[in-house]
Amino acid sequence: MNPNRNYAKPLAAAALGAVIAAPLSALYALNVRAQAPAHTIEAPVQTAPAVGNPNAVLPDFSSMVEKYGPAVVNIRVVEKMPTSLGNDDDSDDNNDNPFRNSPFAPFFRGFPQLPQQRMPIRGEGSGFIVSKDGLILTNAHVVNGASEVTVRLTDRREYTAKVVGVDTKSDIAVIRISANNLPTVKVGDSRSLKVGEWVLAIGAPFGLANSATAGIVSAKGRTLPDSGYVPFIQTDVPINPGNSGGPLFNMRGEVVGINSQIFSRSGGYQGVSFSIPIDVALNVSHQLETSGHVTRGKLGVVIQGVDQGLADSFGLPQPEGALVSSVEKGGAAERAGVEPGDVILKLNGTAVDETTLPAMVAELNPGTDVKLEVWRQHGAKQLDVKLAKMEDTRTASNTGQSHEGGKLGLAVRPLTSDEQRQANTHGGLLVERASGPAAEAGLQEGDIVLAANGSKVSNVDELRGAVEKSKGHIALLVQRGDSQLFVPVRVG
Repeated sequence: MNPNRNYAKPLAAAALGAVIAAPLSALYALNVRAQAPAHTIEAPVQTAPAVGNPNAVLPDFSSMVEKYGPAVVNIRVVEKMPTSLGNDDDSDDNNDNPFRNSPFAPFFRGFPQLPQQRMPIRGEGSGFIVSKDGLILTNAHVVNGASEVTVRLTDRREYTAKVVGVDTKSDIAVIRISANNLPTVKVGDSRSLKVGEWVLAIGAPFGLANSATAGIVSAKGRTLPDSGYVPFIQTDVPINPGNSGGPLFNMRGEVVGINSQIFSRSGGYQGVSFSIPIDVALNVSHQLETSGHVTRGKLGVVIQGVDQGLADSFGLPQPEGALVSSVEKGGAAERAGVEPGDVILKLNGTAVDETTLPAMVAELNPGTDVKLEVWRQHGAKQLDVKLAKMEDTRTASNTGQSHEGGKLGLAVRPLTSDEQRQANTHGGLLVERASGPAAEAGLQEGDIVLAANGSKVSNVDELRGAVEKSKGHIALLVQRGDSQLFVPVRVG
């Protein structure tokens, strides 16, 4: 992974040491003073004028920390990782021999296999108690795969915890300790959170138990890579490795989220943190407690966002909704009549987009009947869908005559029958060259154009006709490998 790339990462459970260096600005100031002339004239000190509301008071979190801090726990985990030393006979069965590629390998050939050693890997995270009899919520990545889980309370009592259940899709885990009359948190409603609202986090960054940090809600409903079923709460609360699984409180002292991930180039906090909404966590934890696993509804579509170009192409009054780029064969959406090119505007009367729809569907039980409002052929349409169950388990040759699409900058040709079988499609046009508007939109050699503005294309004349009817942009349904995506292309 490129260390200079922005990425969202789970807050690692391992406790790390830190060295604090003096800022460069401070070093620069010291250097300037060392070289300053002996005689200087000091400028008069002036009081800066007050700005904003002079009566405003910053929030005081001390009473919240005092009241609910004891319900936040430090979680230590041990994971056994096997390593081995043994003989080497140059076979694939002895790749564990550390000397197999060294000049000393012949000296160890024929030696008996040494016993396998198990080296412990230790880590730390956070959690919070939700019931007086020892039920605790945390992140799945804190305890998943651990052979030992130890919970430490603020009064230094320690308990060995049992992992009740883990759900990696939502990064939620439930653990339990054998104790009674424990301090607990108060659970709130994350849906009532407002952007700009103050929030407090308590956890164990770098193993420093019961550390409190505060900030504001920066955004809601964030979708992160590989986490499409969680509408994350984004904050600027300082969160670091070891904070994983700790609670996020609102100003009423209610838990509204579980601290889970950060955006970082360095691996440490850089101003952007993400928390799992408590509503999502409670739904998952209830299923883990009662059945040991989580079931989710499934619509059976691949969706993407709608920008201005796509909105123009499909005749939408404004960019909104979730554009269906492909439909699962035999899935719930196909059975209900959903088609590629439909824009899903509402689910059960609630407006949706590409970030909110997956989480809303996943929260519903398989078999639930839902109503979709979709945009198709410049008009709204109502569809009834019975959700399916989400399971826990996506080339073309250069033959034939190509044609240039002058207004798009595309050189395309029809697919041969063999190419259609390889691509598992019917019809379509193979992109042999992309330039101008098509290249700017991201099309490239080897892509397959399946449809234009919702209509299938199997020859160059059909594509040319769709281009002539388009104003401003044309939406091309493009297949690349096993994935399909609508791409808005400016009509030149």
